Amino acid sequence: MLNRQDTAVFQRQLLHWYQEHHRKLPWRETRDPYKIWVSEIMLQQTTVQAVLPYYQKWLKRFPDVQTLSQAPLQKVLKAWEGLGYYQRAKNLHRAAKVITDRHQGIIPQDFLSLKALPGFGPYTTAAVLSFAFHKPYPVLDGNIRRVLMRLENIKQKAKPSVDKTLKPFLSSLFAPKNSSVFNQAFIELGALICRPQNPSCLLCPIQRFCLAFHHGTQEIIPLPKKMVTQKVNAVLGIIKHQDCYLIQKRPSQGLMADLWEFPGGKIKSGETLEQALRREIKEELGTNIDHERFLTQVTHSYTRFRVTLTAFACTLEKKPSLNPRTHRWVKPQEFQNFPFPSGSVKVIQYLRDKQNIDKEDGK
Repeated sequence: MLNRQDTAVFQRQLLHWYQEHHRKLPWRETRDPYKIWVSEIMLQQTTVQAVLPYYQKWLKRFPDVQTLSQAPLQKVLKAWEGLGYYQRAKNLHRAAKVITDRHQGIIPQDFLSLKALPGFGPYTTAAVLSFAFHKPYPVLDGNIRRVLMRLENIKQKAKPSVDKTLKPFLSSLFAPKNSSVFNQAFIELGALICRPQNPSCLLCPIQRFCLAFHHGTQEIIPLPKKMVTQKVNAVLGIIKHQDCYLIQKRPSQGLMADLWEFPGGKIKSGETLEQALRREIKEELGTNIDHERFLTQVTHSYTRFRVTLTAFACTLEKKPSLNPRTHRWVKPQEFQNFPFPSGSVKVIQYLRDKQNIDKEDGK
């Protein structure tokens, strides 16, 4: 812990650095709690550069809580397509409905009411209260956690258990009268200076207080997590009838819930691609494949998965009897109305490119 004099110097130097070097981001130019809330949810496990275009488009489609609450879930998920972690979008949608129904469309300004909303954990609750309402709540995200661990030279993994040690330290540094700016400055320091790799210690405004810097351990704090990436191989059946393609909706629970995809699934041990395709189509559509032809293979990495999708053009022995709530025949231009996993989006792009090539060739 720093003494009172050092704490004052720490705060002053951090805030001065922020005023001189912070990035101009749209959610920092507003005090609208809805816009700040949306930005905080989007920024969870996603980079600023990836979020910026989505943020602007989102606010055009859903400019306020009421508009979002009244939007169909499928449109919400479509607007989120490509950002990943789709439960975030579903929680935004659910919370907007609760705010509209129970809080007259006004985002609550007290901690307990806000934290009771879907998707509002301790960080998001504190961030919205601080950034939108200037409430004196310190925030603790991944950036701040890393800075604090280096300041105290804590050689551990960045797990929630370490927060028990960090929260009292953060509270001792916190500037409640400048809550919003202080929190933003701390986050910005972690994003721009005290980065996970190659931190710019020589440019750090609080270097003198950093024990890891003085011990030369900043590069190994926090200790790295062991991330195991699972490889998944799957097949897709691209089934066309006249000018339409068959797509199906994933279950409302589990991975990629409520998104749309082409029929198909994972390859079982010992199966060839074609065997897996025929089994999956039979299981999902209740009919056999008459003929299949390889189209393309794409890969996409998610947090814990690296998925390889092999797509085949298929013709079926008979047209299946389908539930319109879970299966649709859609034209290529209608793909934009349905949210798809990122891997399937790459297959759709292939189909669009191929269609354009075929048109040019007069096919």
